Amino acid sequence: MLAHMAELGEKNQVFRSFLGQGYHDNQLPTVIKRSILENPGWYTQYTPYQAEIAQGRLESLFNFQTMICELTGLPVSNASLLDEPTAAAEAMGVCFANGRKKKKVFLVDENTHSQTLSLLKTRAAPIGIKVQVQPMADFDFSSGNVCGAFVQYPGANGAIGDVSQTIADAKEHDVVTVCASDPLALTVLESPGTLGFDICVGSAQRFGVPMGYGGPHAGFISATQDYIRRLPGRIVGLTKDRDGAPAYRLALQTREQHIRRSKAVSNICTAQALLANISSMYAVYHGPDGLKDIANRVHHFASALAGVAVAAGHSLESELFFDTVAIKLRKGVTADEIVRQAAAHKMNVFKADESTVRVAFDETVTEQDLATLAELLVGVPTNIGDTEPYNRIESSAHARSTKFMTQQVFNTYHSETEMMRYCKMLENKDISLVHSAVPLGSCTMKLNSAVEMQAVTNPNFADIHPFAPEEQAAGYHEMFKEFKKMLCDIAGYDEMTLQPNSGAQGELAGLMTIKRYHEANGDHHRNVCLIPLSAHGTNPASAVMAGFTPVDVKVDKEGTINKEDFEAKLEKHGDKLAAMMVTYPSTFGVFEEDINEYCDMIHANGGQVYLDGANMNAQVGLVRPGHIGADVSHFNLHKTFCIPHGGGGPGQGPIGVKSQLAPFLPENLKGTDQEWNVSGAPQGSSLITTVSWAYMRLMGKEGLTDASKFAVLNANYMMARLAPHFAVRFTGTNGFCAHEFIIDCSEFKAEGIEAGDIAKRLQDYGLHAPTVSWPLSNALMIEPTESESKAALDMYVDALISIREEIRSIEQGKAEKGNNVITNAPHPMKRVMMDEWDQSYTRKEAAFPIAWLEGNKVWPTVSRVDDAYGDRNLITTIPPNAPVNNKF
Repeated sequence: MLAHMAELGEKNQVFRSFLGQGYHDNQLPTVIKRSILENPGWYTQYTPYQAEIAQGRLESLFNFQTMICELTGLPVSNASLLDEPTAAAEAMGVCFANGRKKKKVFLVDENTHSQTLSLLKTRAAPIGIKVQVQPMADFDFSSGNVCGAFVQYPGANGAIGDVSQTIADAKEHDVVTVCASDPLALTVLESPGTLGFDICVGSAQRFGVPMGYGGPHAGFISATQDYIRRLPGRIVGLTKDRDGAPAYRLALQTREQHIRRSKAVSNICTAQALLANISSMYAVYHGPDGLKDIANRVHHFASALAGVAVAAGHSLESELFFDTVAIKLRKGVTADEIVRQAAAHKMNVFKADESTVRVAFDETVTEQDLATLAELLVGVPTNIGDTEPYNRIESSAHARSTKFMTQQVFNTYHSETEMMRYCKMLENKDISLVHSAVPLGSCTMKLNSAVEMQAVTNPNFADIHPFAPEEQAAGYHEMFKEFKKMLCDIAGYDEMTLQPNSGAQGELAGLMTIKRYHEANGDHHRNVCLIPLSAHGTNPASAVMAGFTPVDVKVDKEGTINKEDFEAKLEKHGDKLAAMMVTYPSTFGVFEEDINEYCDMIHANGGQVYLDGANMNAQVGLVRPGHIGADVSHFNLHKTFCIPHGGGGPGQGPIGVKSQLAPFLPENLKGTDQEWNVSGAPQGSSLITTVSWAYMRLMGKEGLTDASKFAVLNANYMMARLAPHFAVRFTGTNGFCAHEFIIDCSEFKAEGIEAGDIAKRLQDYGLHAPTVSWPLSNALMIEPTESESKAALDMYVDALISIREEIRSIEQGKAEKGNNVITNAPHPMKRVMMDEWDQSYTRKEAAFPIAWLEGNKVWPTVSRVDDAYGDRNLITTIPPNAPVNNKF
């Protein structure tokens, strides 16, 4: 596999990239590369729902939010999105929701990156938004029907324009203003918040994250306080623990899509947490002065080339720019000629039109690069020293007037020693797969084999721009072809797109493919999507975003679809039926025995079947979705196919389809009036697709099938051991589960114990909790995967049985109700080591409740966090002049 990977890598050609368009080469400090990107202690973490054992990554994401807010000049940010274009689409959704979905027009400046324009149009049409693309100077807000206005700052052509009049007019007409910006540019340009924008979006990619032929990259969104409860995704907030000490946790969690279902403002599930952490650490390492130095150097080179171009008889599209110089070529010189000559020097420049090229600089540019580019424009070797470079921004009205990132965390860790220790200190506060099993139902936290990760930091894969000519990525495309074929063979589908860069985007892509299929058949009236209550949590939100009306279908006590209700809903909505979204095995952990019959009934009524691939880890090699009647599925590569979870992302969610839907996939409508995208890059997060390709090549057909068998076996083994101690729900007609199962904790409510309490107590055992209170309230959903040994399974089961005995002590009156080892959990070291100990149980019972913890203890770092206090007193960024480590 490694030999073949190397062979494919050598087929890629890594040119010096001056293409820009939102993607830039950069230099990731090796200390961050080694400490985070290549470290399983960071890339195998789960989303930080269990805050007490996630303080490290929560602090890092809190730093990310602070960095974004400081650069954009806006007070609130979330903990990352999927990429810049999807962040722009999320911002458009905020504008639409702000206008109560009555204002239908979204104005977009024509000087916006083309991939962002395409994605805005894709996401707008299904929900009734009309995107109008025009010059910013022509924006007209007088109709009263405009919900938002969008400007790229600097523009796609590099121009830095005056936005003051546009913002003033928008405010006068109560229109939300959004800008897309570049974080490096904002170290020298006036911040969007200072200019008066309401929302800012962009990508943090150039802060240390490789281009990777398109991703994964952390998108960002920041806003004024007015929009904090409308922001999509996750927000890290500061609160206190039960001892009054500062602690982080995810804030405003009631916005989660699986809770709000069809009323969710977004279907975002995963973000790009690992990449956000890398960008955050890049900013911590360089600090504000270091970032400004990089920005000024980039601008210096851009200005120097602009001077050469003008001296050679060319002209500039804009006199004011940051890193991108748009050059109108003199008569007799064509853009194709410049692009061809640049390619001969292994350089890529951007062709804007027949007589215009754009050259975008980044921190990796050298004086030799500049000399080569100058020679292309002049026609002969040129002494750059003869052309005086100058800073065009510094003396302009657009120069930044406000300080940023004054907090100590951004002004402390500038040596490798200090940076290494900071990364390790944060890592040590978290539980990840390096410590123990993380058996989260529906989330499939499994081994991310180190050998599968090799391509991620290989320059032959990491350093390619997503818009580089396809022949320069021949190795990638050969890999894509192999991967698609393997995935189609596994799933029983005819064609595949790799573009969706998360599972939720895969859901949306699959539904929009169905929508386009119906529209092509003239069935514009088909808008109902049946969704069993056992389906994956983001399904209803995805259906709404695709323009469908979700209709719930009941499930019966075995966890399977209620046939009577299904038939009733089908009869009621049959003539309007567009699709059914079903999760198989269901989120309740059982195989739907009549799935073929339900698929046949959907087809008989003119609908298509969307089978959610979230639970493919129970199917690979055993069941093919395409063979049981499904027409389209997405596949969570960050679950079944071993891309690491990264503390909340990256994700990748390609979709497979049957032949009738193939013409309506994103790639197959390129160049038509129906062009559409679900992510910024044509192949999505290409760099991490290499991980899943490697996994499948290593495992082969037999290995993949065995993995599914062991995943199911492990779940049933754990369930059998726990059944005498806990109430197990939804075991199907034969008494078995699929790859996950649910234990119901509601019987303990009389003793004051809920599922969340058990989750906190597991932290005292050095273990991460299963999925808590979803899809069933007051329950735990357990999925061990095939990666765990029997010894690891037994350790986890023994811990749960031990906790059951602790509950029994409460039932028998031996422990105090409401004040016991479970309700007071977790017990961090600082609490156990207090001089005074006034509990009715011993310190050993609190911290070492089972023998194998002695000598192998992983401690929670804070006591139980106070979520309610944090939401009442919402703090999402580090205040200026706060002490280092944010302990304020």
